Amino acid sequence: MTAVEPATKRKRISKKNKSAWRKTDIQDVEQFLEDQRQEERIGTFTDKQDEDLFVLDASPEKSGKSAAVLSVKQRRKLNAKRPMRTYQALENTSKVQDPIAKRNHVRQKKNGRNIELEVCNPTKPRHRQANKDREQYYGKLEQRLADKRSKKLSVEKDIWQEVDFRDAIPGLKDKKGWISRDLALHTAGNIGKKVVKTHASLHHKTTKAKKFELPHPGMSYNPAPEDHLALISQIVEREEGIIKKEQHLKRVTTSMFSKVTPEERDRRRLQEMSQGMEEEGEQEKQEEEEDLDKPYHTVNAPVENKKKSKQARSKELKQKELARKTELKRKLKQQTADLIRIKSIRHELDDEAEDLNELKKRRKQRAEKAKFEPKRLGRHKFEAPDLDVNLPEDVAGNLRNVKTESSLLKDRFHTLQRNNMLPTTKLVSRKKAKVKRYERSTHKEPGVSYQDLKDRRRAAAAAAKAAADIKI
Repeated sequence: MTAVEPATKRKRISKKNKSAWRKTDIQDVEQFLEDQRQEERIGTFTDKQDEDLFVLDASPEKSGKSAAVLSVKQRRKLNAKRPMRTYQALENTSKVQDPIAKRNHVRQKKNGRNIELEVCNPTKPRHRQANKDREQYYGKLEQRLADKRSKKLSVEKDIWQEVDFRDAIPGLKDKKGWISRDLALHTAGNIGKKVVKTHASLHHKTTKAKKFELPHPGMSYNPAPEDHLALISQIVEREEGIIKKEQHLKRVTTSMFSKVTPEERDRRRLQEMSQGMEEEGEQEKQEEEEDLDKPYHTVNAPVENKKKSKQARSKELKQKELARKTELKRKLKQQTADLIRIKSIRHELDDEAEDLNELKKRRKQRAEKAKFEPKRLGRHKFEAPDLDVNLPEDVAGNLRNVKTESSLLKDRFHTLQRNNMLPTTKLVSRKKAKVKRYERSTHKEPGVSYQDLKDRRRAAAAAAKAAADIKI
């Protein structure tokens, strides 16, 4: 039994003033209201069923043994069925009725589209159009996969043909020039025909060279005499230019220096490198002897504080003022002379402007010409290959006895380099590394060197060759 607490005697407090009401004990009223609110939230015991208040323990009792321990997998399955603690605060556990009985409950709509429902039961025209588009897309996809499996290459257009995307879309190519290329690109992207915008340098030609240039008529297996002579004269002129350039380089480099023997070269080098060494040594000895005889002096002379006199400063100021006036007179005289020869100055300025315009024009022409010449794409500059020609005695006149001089593969390769499609390269010959060989000590005969073994093998090979020659 629980002990009953004795009733405390209430204090009699004057409630004359408002501040005295704070001393009143209202704990019992607050507790009553809190209990009432809790009953509204969770309900009273009389309203609840026995199943909600009591739990029937149906598990068998085990004497001396604890309940069965669940495995990790079973525990995870049980936890997966329980609601997450994160959302426990959002659950409505109150039993309080809604004060507004006729509340307008809005049915929440699911976010996003139900694509599966639109495909299976299309109710709108756009759903039916989407199904048609999907059918066309997957049909083309299956055709592409079938072509890929059968290794069938579909060539639908010429890859070398230059096509403007504005020709395929009506209304974008305006002859009056109202629609620019940038606006056409923007419009094509918005109507579902997006075009990849490339750099402006890809839309103009960088070379005037033709994709395929016909060979010279003199290269034919049965050329006309005039064409053959013209080709030979062209090659001779080019070779003469190359020889002239080589002779010039030899004249300004190798021929400028005299040839001497190796002994004379070493003697001159020794004399040049030892020039002035003996003289410097003798001069240093003489200076040391003179320093011993002279008394000691400091390296730097003593500093003297020499101030200018008042008369010297006034003279200096007068000279500066005189120089300023002289310069002013010279400028005034020059201005007067310029006014007199103003016509000649105008002619000089016109001539200078004309020379400047000519220089700009030549530079512009040179830049325009260089724009269509072979570019240097790599470290080597492009050089035109030699022309293939047959000498008069090699011209056969028929294809059976013709002497081949050219190669179709090389010709195409040089054409790609000339048209700025491939960088110019040169054949590089790599030297083999010199490997120093050693013979293991276990393979050597005692007292015999590697060179002796090599000489023996050579002698044996020579004897075998001589014996074979004698037998023959």
